[in-house]
Amino acid sequence: MAQVQVQPQGANAGGVNQFVTSLYVGDLDVNVTDSQLYDLFNQLGQVVSVRVCRDLTTQRSLGYGYVNYGNPQDAARALEVLNFTPLSGKPIRIMYSNRDPTVRRSGTANIFIKNLDKAIDHKALHDTFSAFGNILSCKVAVDSSGQSKGYGFVQYDSEDAAQKAIEKLNGMLLNDKQVYVGPFVRKQERDSAVDKTRFTNVFVKNLSEATLEEDLKKAFGEFGAITSIAIMKDEDGKSRSFGFINFENAEDAARAVEALNGHKFDNKEWFVGRAQKKSEREMELKNRYEQSAKEAVDKSQGLNLYIKNLDDSISDDKLKEMFSTYGTITSCKVMRDPSGVSKGSGFVAFSSPEEASRALAEMNGKMIVSKPLYVALAQRKEERRARLQAQFSQMRPIGMASAVAPRMPMYPPGGPGLGQQIFYGQPQPAMLPPQAGFGYQQQLVPGMRPGGGPMPNFFMPMVQQGQQGQVVNVRVADVEVLFHCSKDSSQFR
Repeated sequence: MAQVQVQPQGANAGGVNQFVTSLYVGDLDVNVTDSQLYDLFNQLGQVVSVRVCRDLTTQRSLGYGYVNYGNPQDAARALEVLNFTPLSGKPIRIMYSNRDPTVRRSGTANIFIKNLDKAIDHKALHDTFSAFGNILSCKVAVDSSGQSKGYGFVQYDSEDAAQKAIEKLNGMLLNDKQVYVGPFVRKQERDSAVDKTRFTNVFVKNLSEATLEEDLKKAFGEFGAITSIAIMKDEDGKSRSFGFINFENAEDAARAVEALNGHKFDNKEWFVGRAQKKSEREMELKNRYEQSAKEAVDKSQGLNLYIKNLDDSISDDKLKEMFSTYGTITSCKVMRDPSGVSKGSGFVAFSSPEEASRALAEMNGKMIVSKPLYVALAQRKEERRARLQAQFSQMRPIGMASAVAPRMPMYPPGGPGLGQQIFYGQPQPAMLPPQAGFGYQQQLVPGMRPGGGPMPNFFMPMVQQGQQGQVVNVRVADVEVLFHCSKDSSQFR
């Protein structure tokens, strides 16, 4: 167990929220337990409850938890003293818990730092930026092995502090590396803010293997100053037939794309365009495919028929022969699995909606090789799913209200109230002070350790309205409870 010395509260602690008593504890080792968390934080004040959050299925730690104190002074002192304290060999990261996620997601007073030296960790980043204001959250991004990715985030409690940090530290040297410090911008906002009409990096493909970087420099250099040229090569040094050319300004890059796209060199026709990230290309291709698929479906609306319950002996030619009497068939196919065995379904497309409607009316339910055909207009997967969901929702029976009122749990004196869970380190409910920002936590009855046996449940029967009141003597788990069942059952809600 980590031992700490209680030190006087620093400047950061003085500006904290006077009503928040719940702390978020991140970067926990997967082996840290509720008991370890309680023992560490209870040194700084009376802990009301703790919880290490776990996966519901595997019960594996999610790497974070919550600690709740009885008063905000203890929470502030724990944040000041225990932040970045090693627990099970791994420094923990503490911040105030806020049940309202809008503050975190808004990005208010949140700054982004990149080009950080790999030696700078959470604590070093916190110490550097704490000079400009009270820090709510501070984190260096790390990979799966715990190594820094070279960038991080700091969120202050005020926008003025964030602006001051940006003004003072942007472009400064940290561990002999010039860092960038600026406002944090979400990925969606960054992507939407990019002006795709202005770019300096140009992509060229369909190059011949004999094409060299000097050839590209000669061809593209006519349009403006070039900062870099690269032809991509494989492990053996062989050209992969594509490369990149970066210009000094966007106007030159745009003119090069317009002039050289389709240019022939060494009997190869070049494709020249704006260089894109892989994720951007994939999204563009996905949107293009979905659009073309939608257009194809819209174009064939009312023309394409779906047929199922086909006999295994029905081939494409046989299916076409069965439906050809109703009009001109533009396509016909029986669906088969990879081994060539019929799936019992297929599609037939006609040249006009009238022909498809006539075939549907005549062939639906017709016996073909001892099987009745099912014929319907072909639908997109999304449309079919929506139609089935609508049908199922109409078919679902309306639940009948129960004639007997449900049993309500009753706990022994001093136990938690209705709807409360039993948590570790929790005093009796009457002693809990009202507090804002109460985090997601687990609580246990005083004296109980995590993993202890469950508390017995006590139930009392409910009396239906109209029955006479009576005194009921119930003995459950060696505890005798005497109460009066009234006609008005609302007192038990």
